[in-house]
Amino acid sequence: MTKKWVTFAAVLMSSGSPAFAAGWADHFKTLDTDGSGRISRTEWDANQAKLKLDPTPTFTAMDADVNNGVDEDEWAAAEKMAKAFPVSCKSASSSWCEKQY
Repeated sequence: MTKKWVTFAAVLMSSGSPAFAAGWADHFKTLDTDGSGRISRTEWDANQAKLKLDPTPTFTAMDADVNNGVDEDEWAAAEKMAKAFPVSCKSASSSWCEKQY
């Protein structure tokens, strides 16, 4: 699981953007096109670009239990990490973030 969060954090850091747009719960519903309560890799691949998330997390990083689906808990964890990113970036003493903020 740690490896996945490191991957997710790397995606966030490489984007140079502050955070995701508001409305994560709505985004989840948009991506869960079959209403199953989880986002499959197929649903993610077909629809994630529509959301214009910046930075866009990788599906693998969000799928913490490696079941090829992102449930609401995993989605919420990704949201928290994305929202915390700008704070961590701004407090970094030596990083690429200094140039961005």
